[in-house]
Amino acid sequence: MMMDLKVTLDFTCHGCESPVCVTVQCSGKGLLSESTAVAAINVPCPTCGQINQLAFEPSGTIRSVRPYPCFGLLPEPSVN
Repeated sequence: MMMDLKVTLDFTCHGCESPVCVTVQCSGKGLLSESTAVAAINVPCPTCGQINQLAFEPSGTIRSVRPYPCFGLLPEPSVN
């Protein structure tokens, strides 16, 4: 049996320490189990634009807020 759940999460941005509030909709079989399921989402800060990687439980308990590790291309040195 699948379950749908809306969770409102309030946290502080890892970059600028501004308050951020986001509502997410979770669904899946893991929401019904007695285990401590953990979900993760990436949430941009509306103030500074920093992407926060947010780990939380379906109950709304926030486990961690970290900067999202953006792995971009490294610039190559010029040949001239």
